[in-house]
Amino acid sequence: MGTENNVKSLLDCHIIPALLQGLLLPDLKFIEACLRCLRTIFISPVTPEDLLYTDATVISHLMALLSRSRYTQEYICQIFSHCCKGPDHQTILFNHGAVQNIAHLLVSTSYKVRMQALKCFSVLAFENPQVSMTLVNVSVDGELLPQIFVKMLQRDKPIEMQLTSAKCLTSMCRAGAIRTDDSCIVLKTLPCLVRMCSKERLLEERVEGAETLAYLIETDVELQRIASITDHLIVMLADYFKYPSSVSAITDIKRLDHDLKHAHELRQAAFKLYASLGANDEDIRKKIIETENMMDRIVNGLSESSIKVRLAAVRCLHSLSRSVQQLRTSFQDHAVWKPLMKVLQNAPNEILVVASSTLCNLLLEFSPSKEPILESGAIELLCSLTQSENLALRVNGIWALMNMAFQAEQKIKSDILRGLSTEQLFQLLSDSDVNVLMKTLGLLRNLLSTRPHIDHIMSTHGKQIMQAVTLILEGEHNIEVKEQTLCILANIADGTTAKELIMTNDDILQKIKYYMSHSNAKLQLAAMFCISNLIWNEEEGSQERQDKLRDMGIVDILHKLSQSSDPNLCDK
Repeated sequence: MGTENNVKSLLDCHIIPALLQGLLLPDLKFIEACLRCLRTIFISPVTPEDLLYTDATVISHLMALLSRSRYTQEYICQIFSHCCKGPDHQTILFNHGAVQNIAHLLVSTSYKVRMQALKCFSVLAFENPQVSMTLVNVSVDGELLPQIFVKMLQRDKPIEMQLTSAKCLTSMCRAGAIRTDDSCIVLKTLPCLVRMCSKERLLEERVEGAETLAYLIETDVELQRIASITDHLIVMLADYFKYPSSVSAITDIKRLDHDLKHAHELRQAAFKLYASLGANDEDIRKKIIETENMMDRIVNGLSESSIKVRLAAVRCLHSLSRSVQQLRTSFQDHAVWKPLMKVLQNAPNEILVVASSTLCNLLLEFSPSKEPILESGAIELLCSLTQSENLALRVNGIWALMNMAFQAEQKIKSDILRGLSTEQLFQLLSDSDVNVLMKTLGLLRNLLSTRPHIDHIMSTHGKQIMQAVTLILEGEHNIEVKEQTLCILANIADGTTAKELIMTNDDILQKIKYYMSHSNAKLQLAAMFCISNLIWNEEEGSQERQDKLRDMGIVDILHKLSQSSDPNLCDK
């Protein structure tokens, strides 16, 4: 129970195998003493959890000892909840019957046993559908576990019990074991977690409450709406940014130290919860942004020394950047793009992924941030992201370039093509991930829009682009990919000089003809767009083009399609 070095020196003397050996002796008092000591050692941050799992017989022996006394119950549950880190440990404990062996301890007469059993379930169920689905159907003394957890949420129960049972119900809800509109979530778990965010609670409790609530509502619009109007939560969270408070500095050094330690955890938790609250609903985002100094707080968060706070601030910014209204107003007023571009320089991948997603939104054509971002070297940065090993980064890099190219001026388009290089473009078009492929085609389509641009780009990159189009139309790709590719061809067909690249390429013409008779109407329509762009009467050389297409049998196909039962095909 002394310093971490004490524990280290005991570990070095192989104390754990010795104590585990002691559990095999018959004397209960001695077993309890060994467990108490093991508990203290395993709680220490210097002890590797894996030491509990090195010998397969240990877990089953501990399960058997659970029935011996309330002390064995308390210590063993405490050891399990401290040593259960990640899915592998969860599976081992689950397979050794943890759920069945620990469930009845939730109704023990000892508070400490109930509490440790509850903690055990909260770590077993976290992000684990298998455990969560099992828990829903377990009953103790005729009462189902979710009902027992709900009783433990009540306001008259100790705070740690309320919080831990809320975590259990949250995990079960996220795993799909309990519906998000179930009254135990909407009327019990969510309000309990909001209570944990209030000023009355200890800083640690407020951090845990906000983080758990952020996780509960992260993917559900209705829960986000309910949370946003419960107990003025949005305003209540603003208080998370006020630590360490100036008052505590003068009065109490110990308190200041405690505040400082928790200050960045509080900020991280508030950013996470704001990100979840604002994930879908425009009105909630507006409320968040109108909270005092919110944009300044996010901007400051982006440059904090703590990587966890930076990540949470970027997440929050990403959530708010889904709002067209805010992109045009608050984001502009606060020049959010500046710190964001800074974050994108040499950040770790998990931050890069969220930051580059946010950049995608800031580059939409209606966003005023587009121009300054371009001037700050974004093209180069995004082109380098498309070469990343990390799939999400490749997708975001190409997606942002696609947004950037939309209705852009010719210089930007040329810069993008130069920055990407033809080799890289081909690399992306042959990427194994369909998202990367679709976004790359989207980029090509945006580059090849408006006539002068089409002609200019095709005069410099025509050969390679036609090769790429051929490659995809011949490959094994889904309908969406082929449709997007035919739309690119239709854009090329709209160019003045670019048309010739199609008309002189019999292979491509045959492919257009083939897709006109395809079984999928989307592809037939896209192929007909190519044809109609090639044959406008008022354009120079239209007669020769029409003759060539007529000789190919295109007119016969059109006759046949005009009898189609699909009204769109008929009209076209």
